[in-house]
Amino acid sequence: MESADIRSGNVKVDLDLKYDGNAYSLDFTFKGEIIIACDRCLDDMPLDIDTAYNVIVKYGDEYDEKDNVLIIPESDNYLNVAYMIYDTIALEIPLRHVHPAGQCNKEMAAKLRSHTADADLEETDNDEEYTGSDPRWDALKNLLDNE
Repeated sequence: MESADIRSGNVKVDLDLKYDGNAYSLDFTFKGEIIIACDRCLDDMPLDIDTAYNVIVKYGDEYDEKDNVLIIPESDNYLNVAYMIYDTIALEIPLRHVHPAGQCNKEMAAKLRSHTADADLEETDNDEEYTGSDPRWDALKNLLDNE
């Protein structure tokens, strides 16, 4: 399966399957690492995966999915769990994924800073605190001060 976010990875998936007479319980355990792109510098960054997922599978008249209960038609004689595995791993990816402070690609961070008005995107090596204001907003601030 292709993913725009996941570049590569190595995740071990253990599946414990139990049958109690009328339903199957599938207990997935995920451990490993995937490689995703940093939102800030676009370099590869690792993301640890350590999660679990449980789903109950029952036979019924037609396909239905509610919470963690999956009902499949009685005519189906197999269940493809690939999408369950993919979705569980994809849900572990945070909305914003960036390197820890100071670990972004310095060259890309410098280019990004040169094209944005926000000076706080990445720490600088010289520990200088940005104290100035954006001159484009100074005129508007003066209007507020005059009232």
